[in-house]
Amino acid sequence: MAKPVHVMLRVLDEARARAFYETAFGLTLADRFDFGSFALLYLRGEESPFEVELTVNYERTEPYVLGDGYGHVAVTVASVEAEHARLEAAGLAPGPIRDFQHEGRTLARFFFISDPDGYRTEVIERGGRYV
Repeated sequence: MAKPVHVMLRVLDEARARAFYETAFGLTLADRFDFGSFALLYLRGEESPFEVELTVNYERTEPYVLGDGYGHVAVTVASVEAEHARLEAAGLAPGPIRDFQHEGRTLARFFFISDPDGYRTEVIERGGRYV
């Protein structure tokens, strides 16, 4: 069986991206590999071995175009209200909290937040299928 280990995102500004992921999700640098023209940074949190790999191409000067194919990465939290308030206080501009229902029952309570490069992360309250 396959085991998911990371998602890779290309970022323009290493410092801004690292600061966002640390402030928003508590992800810290687990490894960094410099290859001369680019670097790979692996960020990891305390609750999961799954990593966010940031690719920084040093000669890149223009923001990446995400196109119409990128969806989002998702994380779970104990309380969307508490996390939303924390992210607002940190100046990170989370979107509105949504109550997503299916057949009259809440499937998920969540909001989205975008990183400095425009990648969206869905923040879902733990419960049901999202534990």
